[in-house]
Amino acid sequence: MRFSAWPGSATKWEGLLDLCRHVERTGWDGLWVADHFMPNQADTSGPVQEVWTVLAAIGATVPRVRIGSLVSGNTYRNPAVLAKQAAQVDIVSGGRLVLGIGAAWQENEHTAYGIPFYTVGGRLRRLEEAVQIIKSLFTEEQTTFKGRYYELVDAPLAPKPVQRPHPPILIGGGGEQVTLRLAAQYADEWNVWGAPEVLKQKGEVLERHCEAVGRDPKSIRRSANALVFLMDDPKALEAARARGGRQAIFGNVAELQETMGRYVEAGVDELIVPDFNLGREVGQRKEAYDRFIEEVAPAFR
Repeated sequence: MRFSAWPGSATKWEGLLDLCRHVERTGWDGLWVADHFMPNQADTSGPVQEVWTVLAAIGATVPRVRIGSLVSGNTYRNPAVLAKQAAQVDIVSGGRLVLGIGAAWQENEHTAYGIPFYTVGGRLRRLEEAVQIIKSLFTEEQTTFKGRYYELVDAPLAPKPVQRPHPPILIGGGGEQVTLRLAAQYADEWNVWGAPEVLKQKGEVLERHCEAVGRDPKSIRRSANALVFLMDDPKALEAARARGGRQAIFGNVAELQETMGRYVEAGVDELIVPDFNLGREVGQRKEAYDRFIEEVAPAFR
């Protein structure tokens, strides 16, 4: 099982880079960065790093680990422009990129930046066309595409990404009717938030979509995001559980290892651990990541 870190984009660049270098040195397998322009709250004044410039910088300065967008909002960029950016990051990183993409959901940044938000269905239909365009640009010398929302005429993409036939494309989301169908049809990897029972239930839906399109579900790697509360104090754990939900996992080392076992049984290949709840200071987050990778993860490697 892979274990990856998800540093929050609100961290200043110096701290973000320090944290990324630290998790690479301490044995984590991947680094993921969200794609947002501003906080999703009433106070939008806080700093938020931009995903593709950050990934390029990490790719050039942090060795070994996979790097990826979790996930790039399709509405924010023309898919041909996104393909060009992603190809360059794959080159800069020496072939370590995972292109995570989704329909986009954060309405306040669409409004603030003047980006059309569309309906849920409209965003998902655009996502389906975008994935087809990106795959074609990665693999073909020229791409001509005429869809409902996007049109390309003899579009080149050079230089090509390092990875062949293309960097893994991850589709993120848990929508059972459309998003999981898109993952079954187009994705190399699929990602969703949730505890093991969520991944088991959503994974079964993904498998049914794979059967409908004639695809082996084992060809799609699965990853889960969860807030991790690793605590030894029963009272602190009880309080954390009261605040948490289906997007969090709780326990001491033995309890979290039992949870990891249930992820494995649900077919999960990678656990992605955000730092959102691991402390205000970079040093606190390092300590929390260290304890997990040193005490919980080794049983699953």
